[in-house]
Amino acid sequence: MRAAFLLFAAAAIAGAQNASTRGADLFNQTCASGYCHGARGVGGGAPRLAARGFTDEYIAQTVRRGVPSTAMPAFAGQLPPADLAAIIGYVASLNGIAPSGRNPMPGAAPERSLAPDAAQGRQLFFDSVRGFGRCATCHEVEGQGMPIASPISRVPANPAELRQLTTPHVQTVGSGGDTYPALVLSKGSKQVKLYDLTSPPPVLRTLAPGAVTVKEGSNWSHANVLTAYNDSELGSILVFLRAVVRQ
Repeated sequence: MRAAFLLFAAAAIAGAQNASTRGADLFNQTCASGYCHGARGVGGGAPRLAARGFTDEYIAQTVRRGVPSTAMPAFAGQLPPADLAAIIGYVASLNGIAPSGRNPMPGAAPERSLAPDAAQGRQLFFDSVRGFGRCATCHEVEGQGMPIASPISRVPANPAELRQLTTPHVQTVGSGGDTYPALVLSKGSKQVKLYDLTSPPPVLRTLAPGAVTVKEGSNWSHANVLTAYNDSELGSILVFLRAVVRQ
């Protein structure tokens, strides 16, 4: 009986360590850049996260929903639920909160069961290891990802067609002496809202109408933002999209 208990305890400790390591890895890939929170939540340009006395509920809500009117985005639409839970658990550990075993994201919808090849494509589509080079930086599928581009309504036949997709909605914007490719969201008498596509991730900008010029067409290419994937990986992503996108 004692031996069985010790084996169970060892397995539980190993599981907690693995979860902590995964959370730390994801945090370093997503949150620990020099202009954000820094390694172990200390030393970046954003507020310190370690030893702040945050509750696990506060951490979960902030990671999921972001902080309005700041550079802190809502990650609920950018990362798969398992990755979000790992990051939330890691930030909680930086505040002395031990793993509780409960779901830090109540109400999160379970992922759809997919065939192995489609499941691999899903993992690649939302792959946080690729940073902002992942598809989910601009595309939302099944409630995950960023809905910057229009909803996917047609899945390309192969990786070559995917790379060569035309982008008629991307225009060339001039402001402040610079020109850059952009998706213009709205043009009103008081402001122009657009996504600057100079480099991933797209940056939401609000500009005065008199300070902006908009020209049709641009040199922006879909192929340029798919460099994180090879053709085999893009093929798996297309299998995933065919399984979940209504065409």
